[in-house]
Amino acid sequence: MLERMKPLIPNDATSTALAADAVPDREDQSLHDEILIRLRDHIVEGNIPDGDRIPERQLCEMLGISRTPLREALKVLASEGLVELLPNRGARVRPLSERDLDELFDVMGGLEGLAGRLACENISDAEIAEIERLHYEMYGFYLHRDMHGYFRVNQLIHHKIVEASGNATLRSTYANFAGRIRRIRYSANFARKRDRWGEAMREHEAILEALRRRAGSELSDILFRHLRNKRTAAVEHLRESASPAPESA
Repeated sequence: MLERMKPLIPNDATSTALAADAVPDREDQSLHDEILIRLRDHIVEGNIPDGDRIPERQLCEMLGISRTPLREALKVLASEGLVELLPNRGARVRPLSERDLDELFDVMGGLEGLAGRLACENISDAEIAEIERLHYEMYGFYLHRDMHGYFRVNQLIHHKIVEASGNATLRSTYANFAGRIRRIRYSANFARKRDRWGEAMREHEAILEALRRRAGSELSDILFRHLRNKRTAAVEHLRESASPAPESA
């Protein structure tokens, strides 16, 4: 059952107050961003199965919004590759096959490896300090087994490294692919065959250490292996999800 969240659409009194303010556009953008973040998180965290239709009515009730802002958010998520818009039939969570995962993670590994190499050439001390701060924040979420917080900060770290590359073409190419596997990157941490979450945390320790030393070639290799390991765990989790649940004794 979808958990009801605090309504995001202002009531009539709030709307009147906003009209009196000088910055209604800023309020509208903030509302749009909040809807987008909540909807993206809801899908990434596996609340709607791969390939399933987006339950617009239920989501509108959960978010406390009308269908117009929901559909605007779905358009953004479609551009990110997280959902597919179906002509006259709403939208569905974009399904990915094992072949899709193999190809996408290899491309992402290559992009992140290149970003790591370039970042070591261009990154400032302040940017390294910010990534280090995020790393320890992520570690705190890991210790508390807070997957939502861990994954949010984890993605920030990867994006910070890509941004530090200083290459706009690389950044835009990375963004085009990142959304398509964001959901799979999240679910890969739950692969049962090994402690993927702990393994990923150790890999991030190595990423931070190479970044501190600005060891570009080393960081590139670590990031590529990190994505390869994530791919293996994602495929394992995909197979586990497809297998029938064992009968209870």
